[in-house]
Amino acid sequence: MSEPLETPGSLKGEDEEEVQVIPEGTTPAKRFTRALYVGRFQPFHLGHLEAVRHILRNADEIIIVVGSAQESHTLENPFTAGERAYMIRIALNEAGVDPAKYYIIPVIDLDVHGIWVSHVCSYVPKFDVVYSNEPLTRRLFIESGFKVESIPFFRRNVCSATEIRRRMLASVSWEELLPKSVADFIKEIKGIERLKDLAKTDKV
Repeated sequence: MSEPLETPGSLKGEDEEEVQVIPEGTTPAKRFTRALYVGRFQPFHLGHLEAVRHILRNADEIIIVVGSAQESHTLENPFTAGERAYMIRIALNEAGVDPAKYYIIPVIDLDVHGIWVSHVCSYVPKFDVVYSNEPLTRRLFIESGFKVESIPFFRRNVCSATEIRRRMLASVSWEELLPKSVADFIKEIKGIERLKDLAKTDKV
C-alpha cells in the first residue's frame, strides 16, 4: 500500500509540524509596515515633503506627528498645531499623496525624556519603524526598542524651517522652499506679518 502524499503547499519535518511551502515562481506576501515621522513643521517645507515621499517608498503608511502642538505665536513656533496640520494636508494633496496612506496627529510636548516615547505612543496607532535625523528623537526611540531609520537630506542648507523663518523676517525670497499651496496659505493667514510682529520688542 503506497504512502499518502503530502498536500501541496505543506511539508512535514521530523517533528511532524506542518511547514508552509512557497510555490515556485511566487514570492511571500510583503509585510505591512507603518512608519512614524515626528517634526514641528514650522513651516512644512519641501524637505519635509521629500522626507514623506522617501518614507512612503519604504512603508505602506506614515504617521506624521506634529510635535510641540501646544506651541504657537513665538519666533521658533509661529504657527498653531491646526495650521501646521492643514499645511501638511494641502501639501500632500498638491503632491498627489493618497490620503489613505497617512495620518496627521498633533502631540503636545512632555518635558520628561524618560517617558516621552510612551507619551507619543499613547496618541498614535501602532507603528513598526521610526524615521528621524534628530539625535535626541533617534536616541529615545532606539532606547525604547524601536527600529529607527535615517532620512536623506534634501537641500539641507536652505530647506530648513529655521532658515525659512529667517528669510521671512528678512523679507528675502522664501516661497520657492515650500510647496506652493503652503506658501499661499501662509500669505492668506498673514503669517509673515505675524512673525514680524513677534520679532518686535517693547523693551528699551
